[in-house]
Amino acid sequence: MPTMALVLGLTHQTGVRLAEIAFLLLLISGLWLVVGQMGFKIRWGQTIVAGVLLAAAGLILIVAVHWGHFG
Repeated sequence: MPTMALVLGLTHQTGVRLAEIAFLLLLISGLWLVVGQMGFKIRWGQTIVAGVLLAAAGLILIVAVHWGHFG
């Protein structure tokens, strides 16, 4: 029985674009936390949203560095 391998190849430009998106998510999550601490009451849990954005940014950066030859 042949084994199946997943091959994921990204160009350098795609890796750079993914990294830019990840850094944008980091910026948004930081601003989200700052606005929440300044007294503006955001209806949904601001730390949950910021945490999800940080986790997504981390995952995208891992993909960009490993498969997209960023860095």
